[in-house]
Amino acid sequence: MIADIVEEDVTRATQMEVIAGGEEVIEKTPSSFDRSKPPVPGPDPSVTLPSIWKSEAANGMKVFGIEQHELPLMTYNIVITGGHMLDDISKPGVARFTAQMLNEGTKNKTPEELEEAIQLLGASISIRASEERITVSVSALARNFEKTLALVEEMLLEPRWDEEQFSINKTRTINNLKRNLADPNYVAGITFGKLVLGADNIHSTDVSGTVESVETITMDDLRAYYEKNFSPSVATFLIVGDVNQARAEKALAGLNEKWAAKEVTMPELTFPPAPEKSAIYFVDIPGAKQSVINIGTPSIHRDHPDFYKADVANFMLGGGASARLFMVLREEKGFTYGAYSGFDGMKNYGTFTAYASVRTDATLESVELFRDIMAQYRAGVSQEVVDFTKGSLLKGNALRFETNEAKLGMLNTMTFYGLPDDYVKQEEDYLRGLTVEQVNETVQKYIDPMKMYYVVVGDGATQFKGLKKVGFGEPVLVK
Repeated sequence: MIADIVEEDVTRATQMEVIAGGEEVIEKTPSSFDRSKPPVPGPDPSVTLPSIWKSEAANGMKVFGIEQHELPLMTYNIVITGGHMLDDISKPGVARFTAQMLNEGTKNKTPEELEEAIQLLGASISIRASEERITVSVSALARNFEKTLALVEEMLLEPRWDEEQFSINKTRTINNLKRNLADPNYVAGITFGKLVLGADNIHSTDVSGTVESVETITMDDLRAYYEKNFSPSVATFLIVGDVNQARAEKALAGLNEKWAAKEVTMPELTFPPAPEKSAIYFVDIPGAKQSVINIGTPSIHRDHPDFYKADVANFMLGGGASARLFMVLREEKGFTYGAYSGFDGMKNYGTFTAYASVRTDATLESVELFRDIMAQYRAGVSQEVVDFTKGSLLKGNALRFETNEAKLGMLNTMTFYGLPDDYVKQEEDYLRGLTVEQVNETVQKYIDPMKMYYVVVGDGATQFKGLKKVGFGEPVLVK
């Protein structure tokens, strides 16, 4: 039957005869106020900081908590400083692999038995490594707090080191890394990291390592990392929810007694200086239909007094869909799904990055637009921009710390970066008094498009030579 249908049949079926008639009168619902006028905005909300309790275990682990009794839930972290930062540059990926293996069973539980024990509690328990820390993350009903902590104690202190899971995780990691090497976004990030952080710096490598390094990792490497770097002396316990201080401290007694402290030495890391002038670095992905653009420079740490000021100053440059980069490159030009910029502050380093993935035929113009928009922003912002920034960020604070997870994130930021207990309130006070002069001064200090690395990953045959027109000299082809 379908074969008998012709184009005319389809066209005829979609046609509709519209009969002209009189204009329909719509009767408005009676209202006590004029709905044709938008409501007058109320005052900007003010953050109410929760009370934070603190203590320290005998083994040196610091403990922080926020009581939240609205729901019978709790969430907690054990944050161990180190992570990828403590990897050997000749064999990156050991920290992440070690953390993965701590999820794969315990001395007395197979991986399947551990997973079942977690599920029976209706809990979520995971251990993951990142750039500067290893984090144990737990969420569950408050009544199961002690039971989850008993499982965490097993996972931390009695790892199984399962050979079968070691082999599975190793193969999976290698396959993921090989797949990533074909992803222009991944390649751009790695290339940018080596320029900004230095090729010999551990932070310029992927937390997962490289294909070559993971292939050489042995179970002995994981055991050695674990024995050397897991210590309560560099750990912090953070909890938010329907658990009070006395209960938390009592439940931690077992971990406090069994987890002995040891000295963990943090490395002295060095980073290259910011570039004196801009240059373009190109990675060729033959036939790429898009170009990935990463532009940036080394910048300030998270605990720097200017970090929040810089974050605020960037808001209308590349902090969201209403910012200039997005409005020009997506809304006006249609080159990309999104263009953004931002400051990323860590404990040991910081970066400023502007980025987008654009149509291949728009590569040159997009790079020029990034340069010009940042230069225009650097020339000075208006009072209107400052008012919009202030209003948006202050109103955003209304829901910023509503959930247990959000409060836990605040505790994490405060404790890991050594910020004051009221750092959120101090940030809010800065916003309320924000001026044009403050924003312009901060932009002048930290955003200069003429002193940045410009990384472009795309089709070299059609895009490489044309990038010389940007005015930063001959593009450098990165192998």
